[in-house]
Amino acid sequence: MLLKNYKVKNKYSASIEPHEVFLDNLEKDKEAESGFSEKRFEVPLKERKAYILLALFILVTILISSKVFYLQVFEGKNLHALAENNKGKIVLIKPERGIIYDRNLKKMLSNSPAFDLVCDRRGFPDSSLETKDQIEKLSNILGKDSFDLEKQINDSQEPVVLIKENLSHEIILILEARINEFKGCLVENNIIRNYVLGESFSHLLGYVGRITQNEFLSQKTYAINDSSGKSGLEKSYEQYLRGIPGKLEFQKTAVGIQKGQEIISEPISGNNVVLNIDSDLQQKIYEELEKSIKNVGSKKGSAVALDPRNGQVLALVSFPSYDNNLFAKGISQKDLDLLLNDNSQPFFNRAISAQYPTGSTIKPFEASGALQEKLISPIKLINDPGFIEVKSKYDPSIVYRFGGVTPHGWVDMREAIAVSSNIYFYTIGGGYLDQQGLGPTKIAKYLSLFGWGEKTGIDLPGEFKGFIPSPEWKKEYKKESWWDGDTYNLAIGQSDLQVTPLQLALAYATIANGGTLYKPQIVNKIIDTSTQEPMIVKQFEPEIVRQGFIDKENLKVIQEGMRDGVAKSYGSSYFLNSLPVAVASKTGTAEIGKDGYYNTWASVYGPYENPNIVLIVTIEEVEGLRSGSLTVAKEVLNWYFSQSR
Repeated sequence: MLLKNYKVKNKYSASIEPHEVFLDNLEKDKEAESGFSEKRFEVPLKERKAYILLALFILVTILISSKVFYLQVFEGKNLHALAENNKGKIVLIKPERGIIYDRNLKKMLSNSPAFDLVCDRRGFPDSSLETKDQIEKLSNILGKDSFDLEKQINDSQEPVVLIKENLSHEIILILEARINEFKGCLVENNIIRNYVLGESFSHLLGYVGRITQNEFLSQKTYAINDSSGKSGLEKSYEQYLRGIPGKLEFQKTAVGIQKGQEIISEPISGNNVVLNIDSDLQQKIYEELEKSIKNVGSKKGSAVALDPRNGQVLALVSFPSYDNNLFAKGISQKDLDLLLNDNSQPFFNRAISAQYPTGSTIKPFEASGALQEKLISPIKLINDPGFIEVKSKYDPSIVYRFGGVTPHGWVDMREAIAVSSNIYFYTIGGGYLDQQGLGPTKIAKYLSLFGWGEKTGIDLPGEFKGFIPSPEWKKEYKKESWWDGDTYNLAIGQSDLQVTPLQLALAYATIANGGTLYKPQIVNKIIDTSTQEPMIVKQFEPEIVRQGFIDKENLKVIQEGMRDGVAKSYGSSYFLNSLPVAVASKTGTAEIGKDGYYNTWASVYGPYENPNIVLIVTIEEVEGLRSGSLTVAKEVLNWYFSQSR
């Protein structure tokens, strides 16, 4: 309590203690002894300034923390990759792509080693002059214009750039000796596909090509110089053929010089694919089709061969074709332009994508529907004088005349199929005199049951579904009514009807096997050979789309009519009677809107009693009524049945 009496008050809230006063006195004495006096002024910091300093400190802390958060969360992966790239680079080891075999295990393609130069722009020197010098050196080695090379690198949206593919042996040797001069570059192994069986298989097998930018960004298992299936089976079965890539680390010194490499994981080869295709049959059909097309002065055609017992595709041919090796090795712009500008459309797979009017090949299916609906007895005779005349509903004085090719007299269903009587099928299709017809709705119903107007589901990309016209469609899209003449035209496979050769082949296979519509299958099985013992990854069993929609006794009538078309001298396919086995057939000639030109069809199956092959051949734009398609069928089947099977 006594000490409080010695406190000195000042204008500040703080007080001075007595011992502080004694210390001050002591300091004064020492200053006097030394003769030195130090004047010190203590200025208290204002409260507002203290708050400002505190706010600045907090702001700086927030900014630093935000930057750390951004680098960790948003840029963490990229920075980690850069850091890893500084000590080494991890690249994908491309797996060996799977091999494709035909049904007899004949190789349809092979793999060859190749090498590509790939550069990472992040490894280039920081100095633009040094980078320019590095590009100049690369251009001299590669024989590439330096301006184009620099543009290629600068225009790339990704840091990793495919500089040159399929390097020559000489360039590889130079690059391997000088690779440390180009710190961002590597020579990477690759694989080139060799399609050894020629153009006849191009639409079937397709080809592989360099991945696109979108594929590279979306598929993390692909390298920048990788390839993927672009068409055909190569595309459809990419997931099986591709395999699983391995990983290889290229190690560097602190200054970025490559010092070694280490395999992190081994690649796993792609699966092998075994087809139902008979490669010898495929080649034979292509050769005969090409020969016949040239003989009749045409340019385009296609053919399909099936096993009617299970839907297996034995051959699938489109003419003209192209060399798929051009794409596997990197096609030039000049070669690509030639193919793209070719009026015969060599890329177009006519077997599954071309849509044609069927002509008279529609008649067996129409007859099946008429029998199933019990509209007519197969033995009822209808007179074929070579035409029918139909009076207009609205003006009886107007008479429409629908003609046939030639008069056939009185014919029943079997003979009508054999001679291909238009008059008979006008009658059962649209009705005439006392005979009721199916009409457009029921014609469409039975064509649909045989698989027309819908995709078959074949394991190839680019299939079209065809088209069956109807009164409703015509009213909606053509703004016209459906006339009797439309039904008569539909009844003989004309009008707006369109089918693909594959659809027609499957429909005839249904007749041949007694009433089962199968899904077509090109691939038989997929085999994994990466294990010690080869293992079947997937086996494709026959798939039934529908069956039993036509009674077997009705189909028997159709089969007999098609057989008479070959066996009887008046038959439209009598040309095939000299084959070594009995076959059944139906031909077709379809108008295409070009005066004097037709699409010709040949539809054949055999042996007649126990068929194992259905063959459909079509040739486009044949001048006059020549049977180029039937000639192809005869030559192919004569060869086919002469083989030991």
